[in-house]
Amino acid sequence: MKQQPSASTVSPKGSGQGAKPAPSTESTEVLAALKGPEGLELAINSVERDAGGFLTVSGRLNNTTNDVVSISSRLSGDETEIIKHSNSLGGATLLDAAGKKRYYVLRDTDGRPLTTTDLDSLAPHKGIPVFMQFPAPPATTSEVSLQLPTFTPATIKLS
Repeated sequence: MKQQPSASTVSPKGSGQGAKPAPSTESTEVLAALKGPEGLELAINSVERDAGGFLTVSGRLNNTTNDVVSISSRLSGDETEIIKHSNSLGGATLLDAAGKKRYYVLRDTDGRPLTTTDLDSLAPHKGIPVFMQFPAPPATTSEVSLQLPTFTPATIKLS
């Protein structure tokens, strides 16, 4: 008998050495929201530049429906090196329209994306904290578009 997935079947993990885990104390302020398929929504709660030249985007992936939702492997993108390391948000990109540049999720030395991994499914009206780490755009860049496969893009203000 197959067991019904629950919120506990989702095991988000930071991957790689030096990966920054999603914050344990989540901000409730929503800076941007990306709508996805099957009632999934990604709420962005923080965007932090660090001195090392990285930009960490943190938020919460929520199931807004009354049904269990499987998290699509399409969120991992189509790069072979990333998809071989489990379901993740590795397909996310930042688009700097003014600077005409696209930034991809960083990877560790083993090719694992520096983002939440091991995504499976979400129980009804449940969510999980997630993060994605990118190279930081220049300090003069004030906004970027966050894009995630199968989700609507959203503009994020940078400080």
